[in-house]
Amino acid sequence: MSKHEIRFTEEQQKDNQIFEKPKTEDGHSSVAGSEKSKIEKINFGKSHMTKRLEPSLNWRVTVDYKDHKSSLKDSQEEKQGRLEKSSSASVAPSRAQLHRKGGEKVEEIVSESSSESEEDEEPPDHRQEANADLPSEYWQIQKLVKYLKGGNQTATVIALCSMRDFNLAQETCQLAIRDVGGLEVLINLLDTDEVKCKIGSLKILKEISHNPQIRRNIVDLGGLPIMVNILDSPHKSLKCLSAETIANVAKFKRARRAVRQHGGITKLVALLDCGQNSTEPTQTSLYETRDVEVARCGALALWSCSKSHSNKEAIRKAGGIPLLARLLKTSHENMLIPVVGTLQECASEENYRAAIKAERIIENLVKNLNSENEQLQEHCAMAIYQCAEDEETRDLVRLHGGLKPLASLLNNTDNKERLAAVTGAIWKCSISKENVIKFREYKAIETLVGLLTDQPEEVLVNVVGALGECCQEYENRVLVRKCGGIQPLVNLLVGINQALLVNVTKAVGACAVEPESMAIIDRLDGVRLLWSLLKNPHPDVKASAAWALCPCIENAKDAGEMVRSFVGGLELVVNLLKSDNKEVLASVCAAITNIAKDQENLAVITDHGVVPLLSKLANTNNDKLRRHLAEAISRCCMWGRNRVAFGEHKAVAPLVRYLKSNDTNVHRATAQALYQLSEDADNCITMHENGAVKLLLDMVGSPDQDLQEAAAGCISNIRRLALATEKARYN
Repeated sequence: MSKHEIRFTEEQQKDNQIFEKPKTEDGHSSVAGSEKSKIEKINFGKSHMTKRLEPSLNWRVTVDYKDHKSSLKDSQEEKQGRLEKSSSASVAPSRAQLHRKGGEKVEEIVSESSSESEEDEEPPDHRQEANADLPSEYWQIQKLVKYLKGGNQTATVIALCSMRDFNLAQETCQLAIRDVGGLEVLINLLDTDEVKCKIGSLKILKEISHNPQIRRNIVDLGGLPIMVNILDSPHKSLKCLSAETIANVAKFKRARRAVRQHGGITKLVALLDCGQNSTEPTQTSLYETRDVEVARCGALALWSCSKSHSNKEAIRKAGGIPLLARLLKTSHENMLIPVVGTLQECASEENYRAAIKAERIIENLVKNLNSENEQLQEHCAMAIYQCAEDEETRDLVRLHGGLKPLASLLNNTDNKERLAAVTGAIWKCSISKENVIKFREYKAIETLVGLLTDQPEEVLVNVVGALGECCQEYENRVLVRKCGGIQPLVNLLVGINQALLVNVTKAVGACAVEPESMAIIDRLDGVRLLWSLLKNPHPDVKASAAWALCPCIENAKDAGEMVRSFVGGLELVVNLLKSDNKEVLASVCAAITNIAKDQENLAVITDHGVVPLLSKLANTNNDKLRRHLAEAISRCCMWGRNRVAFGEHKAVAPLVRYLKSNDTNVHRATAQALYQLSEDADNCITMHENGAVKLLLDMVGSPDQDLQEAAAGCISNIRRLALATEKARYN
């Protein structure tokens, strides 16, 4: 057996001396000999001590962990947590998935729900079978646990020291402690008055709590409230060990909730500002070192806890943001990683993003992008990704010189986690046109095109999202085409990842605005692939595909024939008007506006019942839907008796109300629709009765020429009908 080494600061090493047992003979000749030696040492200690140490252990009544039920959700969170990277001496909490939001739509934040419901089912509990072929360490540890239960302080300390000689990272050793009831004993030791016993117990619990089953057992046995209370201890070593153990245990919802409910969040935040109020020796350098270590351990625990919405709010209310901002200025990388990790998790909340901006945290995040530590770079990029939803934050990243290091980090593709974070930050920063200009200057667009193949999906989602934003500019659309980016984009249309499909449809649609790119998309059968995505079960994918079809139809050489070539395609589009999703409805109305420019296609969709379906949508308060619905109605009026049919289906009166909107685009589209509808006499009467004339008169003086003409034309038709009616009356 080799001694398991754990890095500690000077004071912790001092504490370790307490636990150093007399050295055993090389080789540990046999199990029996080893145990005999230990018992002899204990007896020797009992007979020769001038002052007998009486037991001072307040043994707690604990609940049998075998009878407790945990949730299946716990195990799922644990499996995910095992894939995460570790920071310094402790395992780092999990990264949030990069596609949590795509404008808060594409990606879904992996954050815990604020309504933390109780668990349902216990996952299989791995226990060693009695007749299993177990290593000798398993039985040796079980014997040591029996000494722990003896109640004598000396025996307890020696047993704790001996137990730490084993490789506690091994599952066999971890389960050996648990199976014989060692967890209850270790947790009871935390509730004693003996600092040495607490330190020894926490050191063991910190190591074995990397095991998912052990974590749940610790929570079931009520270990977290005791650890939270230890955070108030004047001994900094105890604070550090307790916080690190909490960081390991709080990997699942129930544990995070327990920390919050027992006041742990406030105490952990206080560790970030650890003052010189300890009873330990006053040495300046030692204080500085220990304070940094206490704050680091507190940040680690907060990182784990910050996956819960309620905990994020508790951290904010406890004043955590200014303290995290202050720690972000340190040069200690081991400190920076959990601090940035906590900020990254919390930045999914709007309140945090505002506070991060106010505390000038962005500047330090940008500075640490230039660090040599890849994990620190990753978490800084992730934090920028979360915060860059806000326009002012995107500007701050540019002003502090953050775009250049982000573009440079694209060239290192070996670390996929970091690459995913960097591409995510570039995606969000690309929403601002000024940033896109900078990225073009740094040759980032060419690099992004090169990342469209042979990358994991979490990277592709962000790469395609960034290209979708960049391709809103003509120069970048040409650049993507010349770099050969159209084909890999079209190839991605056959995937199944929802977030990726939303982004790739947007990127293909942006490229389709350029006729040369559209020709390539058509040749690669990209339009058919987009049309097939209208059948996708996810509303976001349907909507994004419909939006992408609009420039494709508009810029295709023979759009009418192309659309008709898709068997059942027009019927599919019309049936999507029955959707309950406002974004789907708006995008489909926009697609119908383009489809209806061809008379044959307009005739077909009329036969499929487009008029009653559009009319049914008229009573909406959503301005985006109003605009595109009015445009679709305007275009559909140009076939047969559709004008009359819209009147018969009660679409006219609701359209008049659209003129009261504050959106000029809605005014223009509505005026054009009313102008087309006013060609029918009955519709003119309906408009007049609903006060359209007064509203339209106000718009005749609009600076928008299209709106002027449509409003004037509609008033003219209504006036002409009134004159004809007046003339008929006198005749």
